[in-house]
Amino acid sequence: MAEHHTLYETMGLIRVVSMDPEGRATLEYEAKEEQCHSGGVVQGGFITGWIDAAMAHAAMAKNGMAIVPMSLELKISFFAPARPGKVIAEGWVERHGRRTSFYEGHLKDEHGTVLAKGTSTILLADKSRVEASAQAARGA
Repeated sequence: MAEHHTLYETMGLIRVVSMDPEGRATLEYEAKEEQCHSGGVVQGGFITGWIDAAMAHAAMAKNGMAIVPMSLELKISFFAPARPGKVIAEGWVERHGRRTSFYEGHLKDEHGTVLAKGTSTILLADKSRVEASAQAARGA
């Protein structure tokens, strides 16, 4: 996932550390001041996005790049505030199905403290069908 993508830039992605075919992924992010609300605490939507992206990358690692992981359900529990600086999002497969799988993930600070944890039910959608549907929706 070395390609330049503005979503990754907006989210503060530093790098995709690993994508293991067993269904694990690790991503590093730079939590920025612009992503914080009162008291220098990162807004929960960014934390949710980081964990969601790690679980999606774990799904792509396990199933290949011909699928698009579509979140059907997502739950995040927050344990401690995320502050500006490097954070690490990790995702892994908990139970693999043919079309629907269950993933878990967490966000840690650079000292290894778990700041938030997430679970997701993911639909493994065919990438070509998703792209064709997107083009049709845009009238292309």
